Amino acid sequence: MSFIEVSHVSKNFNILKSRSGFFGSLLSLFHREYTTKKAVDDISFSIEKGEICGYIGPNGAGKSTTLKMLSGVLTPDAGEIRVGGVAPYRERKKNAKRIGVVFGQRSQLYWDLPALDTFGLYQKLYDIPPAVYERNKSRYIELLGMGDFIGQPVRQLSLGQKMKANLALAMLHDPDVLYLDEPTIGLDVMSKKILRQSVLALNKEKNTTVMLTTHDMDDIEAVCGRLILIDKGKKLFDGALSDFKSRYEDSFMIKLEFASARAEAPRWMEDADFSLCASENNVWIIKAAKRVRPKDALTTLINRYNAENISIHEQSVEDIIQTIFSE
Repeated sequence: MSFIEVSHVSKNFNILKSRSGFFGSLLSLFHREYTTKKAVDDISFSIEKGEICGYIGPNGAGKSTTLKMLSGVLTPDAGEIRVGGVAPYRERKKNAKRIGVVFGQRSQLYWDLPALDTFGLYQKLYDIPPAVYERNKSRYIELLGMGDFIGQPVRQLSLGQKMKANLALAMLHDPDVLYLDEPTIGLDVMSKKILRQSVLALNKEKNTTVMLTTHDMDDIEAVCGRLILIDKGKKLFDGALSDFKSRYEDSFMIKLEFASARAEAPRWMEDADFSLCASENNVWIIKAAKRVRPKDALTTLINRYNAENISIHEQSVEDIIQTIFSE
């Protein structure tokens, strides 16, 4: 049996219909009508111990609802969930001691206390042995570079510093699984890099299972070997990140750099195999159809244009997903 088992799970929400006008509002006091929204619709998947899985989709796809059911906050309307053999919504306390959760827009730190004081409270809350607590605290302060601010009140910390402290807090009790919901939202480039590297390090050191939801596809490409894509509560793809690219990637990008600015538009823009995506000063970004061999594409462009440099780039996961949902 896999560490996380989700079998034919569904979750619906009843949403009150609003009526316009005074009389509509008055009528709603006596007779309420609801519409049913399917947040999660018959989803099944399994995740092995120590795996890092990206769980992505557009807003309203059902990502956060799934995480809340996995963490025991919500109960599914149908289907079954097991996390390490435990049904999260039936054994909430037992499940809570085995998971760590980081929500990008919700901090678990106490506003007026230093992050270090919150760590001490969590030691008591999770009954962490003193030796384990001291070891983990020191390790995460070092790993996340928190030494300069760990003693400052949380209200004085930057967003990136708070996210680092929240990640350390979620890992203090050595959880079996870590749920990350938009962990890098609003962070600068360096803070994102540190958090991604830290997640990979924790996974390697502790064999922690990680489930990541995010709209930043760079997070997915940096840390995830597997991807689950959902939309409108239904699963669209489940597999290796490399398989996702092979299945959905329909083109690749070619960058041409010229010695000076090129004012004229490419004469081959109507070519079925190539299209101009962007041009600025002395740089063109060309999109080549997947059916064209990279070698042939480079030969064609070299023969037609006298570029100083030419390079090929694969489509990013973000580009591919934008194409999927735009269609």
